[in-house]
Amino acid sequence: MSRTDTIEVLYLVAAVCFIVALKGLSSPRGARMGNLIGAAGMVLAVGVTFATPGLHRVGLIVIALAIGTAVGIPAARSVHMTAIPQMVAAFNGVGGAAAALVSLAEFDRVAADTGFGTAAAVVFSALVGAVSFSGSAVTFAKLQELMTGQPIVLPSQRVVNGALVLAALGLGGWGLADRSVTAVVLLAVGALVRVVLFVLPVGGADVPVVISLLNSFTGLAVAATGAVLRTTLLIVAGTLVGASGTLLTRMMSQAMGRSLGNILFGAIAATPTVATAAVSGDRSVRTGTVDDVAVLLGYARRVLVVPGYGLAVAQAQHTVRELADLLESRGVDVVYGIHPVAGRMPGHMNVLLAEANVPYDQLREMDDVNSQMALTDVALVVGANDVVNPAARDSPGSPIYGMPILNVDEAKAVVFLKRSMRPGFAGIDNALLYDPRTTMLFGDAKATLSALVAAVKAL
Repeated sequence: MSRTDTIEVLYLVAAVCFIVALKGLSSPRGARMGNLIGAAGMVLAVGVTFATPGLHRVGLIVIALAIGTAVGIPAARSVHMTAIPQMVAAFNGVGGAAAALVSLAEFDRVAADTGFGTAAAVVFSALVGAVSFSGSAVTFAKLQELMTGQPIVLPSQRVVNGALVLAALGLGGWGLADRSVTAVVLLAVGALVRVVLFVLPVGGADVPVVISLLNSFTGLAVAATGAVLRTTLLIVAGTLVGASGTLLTRMMSQAMGRSLGNILFGAIAATPTVATAAVSGDRSVRTGTVDDVAVLLGYARRVLVVPGYGLAVAQAQHTVRELADLLESRGVDVVYGIHPVAGRMPGHMNVLLAEANVPYDQLREMDDVNSQMALTDVALVVGANDVVNPAARDSPGSPIYGMPILNVDEAKAVVFLKRSMRPGFAGIDNALLYDPRTTMLFGDAKATLSALVAAVKAL
């Protein structure tokens, strides 16, 4: 077997590793092994690349790898669980930018001799890679609360968006017709501005869907770059990322009960609703003590725990597991209700609870939980808000209307653990907080849960 054939076989092995990794990541049980297999495949792919005949500027490649390693390892080890969505958005944007820049560099080198197929791949990679980079920057800013999570719609935005799309078509046609590097660079630069205007109108509660969509864009840009470089492994890896990101985006849209078009363009196509408190009538809040709630939980038959972003902020996953174990020792049936878009990224709550070794069979999907909600004695909501807000079900004027929720208002009693009455990420009030059956426990979730553990032990 020749050296070239050996390299191709090893690339195939790396591609198989990526496929197996995705399979492992499809369930919490296989996620850790899936990550390890995917990492092994990437190490193999990078190592084989150094054995490729005719590889130039090896020194620069090594320097780039060293810089990436020096940045990536500390970032991965030091980032808090609450900041992982931001890190995903940032790394995804960097990937899109890299794909676009590599394609542009290759196009600049051989533009005059480039065939139509390669030119089309460069135009596609430059456009989609720039979209992924710019869009990820905006989602990062929204998640990091560097800007408002409310939809931002500029005056005459539909007209501006239409003009920008026409300009993109014109520049793309110019680049393909004349093999013009200038046109493709202008196309990429224009995409940086254009996608900002597309992402700004997306509300904070919809940002996880946009991140998933942009992830699929990065995969497609990488696949196009693979076509430019004639690298099969990049084509396979990019296609896998693009396909999985697309499927995840579709599933998340379905979980929110809305179409992708409505999520992306709903605020532009219609007059945006102002995300303010829509609660009328009695706005008094019933607060309780730790001892009161401990009695409620300790003598319940079935308790539903609804984790949310506030649980991640407080790093209270181990404490909520301790409380659940204590309740189970008293004969209480405890389950966790996992909303598909709880937190700020897909699977956020699954990862958080897996870190605390919560048994997988206690993690229940939304439909399963809702079917048993009337039999639930206490719904303990820890840091969640939008995913239990009845406005999504009952208020057609609400920005989150149509999103399926955990119907905790059907439980016999509801306990909210919150720092304050501040609205959730969608920025709208929650009528459930004022329900007579709801008890509020204000404070840090970890401290409150620790106090509940002590109080239940004292029963």
